[in-house]
Amino acid sequence: MGDQAVQSRLVVGCMTGTSIDAIDCALVRIEGRGLELRASLVRGASRSLGTLREPLRALAEQKPVSADEIARIALQFGALHAEAISDLLGADRANLVCVHGQTVFHAPPASWQLMNPWPIVQKLKVPVVFDLRGADLAAGGQGAPITPLADQILLAERPELARGCCVLNLGGFANATLLAGRTEAADGVRGFDICACNQLLDRIARETLAREFDEDGREAAKGRVDAAAGTELAKSLSESGTSRRSLGTGDESFSWLERYRSRISAQDLAATACDAIASVIARHCSNSGPMLLAGGGSRNRALFSALVRHAGANGVPSVHISDDFGLSSEYREAMEFAVLGALCQDRVAITLPGVTGVRSPAPISGAWAGIG
Repeated sequence: MGDQAVQSRLVVGCMTGTSIDAIDCALVRIEGRGLELRASLVRGASRSLGTLREPLRALAEQKPVSADEIARIALQFGALHAEAISDLLGADRANLVCVHGQTVFHAPPASWQLMNPWPIVQKLKVPVVFDLRGADLAAGGQGAPITPLADQILLAERPELARGCCVLNLGGFANATLLAGRTEAADGVRGFDICACNQLLDRIARETLAREFDEDGREAAKGRVDAAAGTELAKSLSESGTSRRSLGTGDESFSWLERYRSRISAQDLAATACDAIASVIARHCSNSGPMLLAGGGSRNRALFSALVRHAGANGVPSVHISDDFGLSSEYREAMEFAVLGALCQDRVAITLPGVTGVRSPAPISGAWAGIG
């Protein structure tokens, strides 16, 4: 794909997570090719999904939606990406765009990341790679986690992490990349989904606090942990994570919220959920080196405090925001999709058999639209 002589590329990565709130876009400078490439963030931007939020959420919640509506949602979603990327670029011109799409269903081997890439191609006149999970799923993998190889590339040069670390994404679901340290790009890299995170926390906020999310975890910080409810939730969350499969539709633990929403206050629900999520994460990431937090949940102070408390009890030496190590907590996933898009362009497999369970050798991922 593209001019093989080009060594420096400007690549845009776009991510919309299972929280279904915004498009995160990152303009990334890529130097080099393949597993030897190095990436640096030029700038990032987020754009609200606006009126598309509820239609996308309805799809993800498996509510009946007509084919006509789905086609229009996908088209508008692509157009919104095109506008967001255009604003991000300004006078710059990208060599490549990589978009994740919106996960509206995930239960391997079936998974759907909704995306119509053609508005992006039309507006920006640039090749677009999308559907990065499909090849892995078709080859017997779980299609997730998909970012561990990009984590390794982005953190490979950090001397403070020479002995390894845990990169923890606090998105709709919590997932972890465990890096063993300075090794060849794919050696010693592990990754797995853990449990529901913002999927549950945001649902609590919408249904009991009348807001889209609990900003900075302020309401959770005012609440008290209900021991019985927390124990029940932690058990449910642990069971989903123990399976070592990728998590998705049906793994959100919404039934727990339905049982307890009328029994304890909204603030106590939020505090209890933060504590239970943190306890499960800490157990799964025990003795894994420093923990680097990224994603929307990294800004939730109640969740952060709970993670610090539980991490210490599970042999995690320290907890940090990933920005402390040069990896943007806000735009990490968008950056990583820029890296993954560049690897797809270089014909390098982006998923790891030891992470997704895909048959070895892993397939080359990505569907292409535009110049390619």
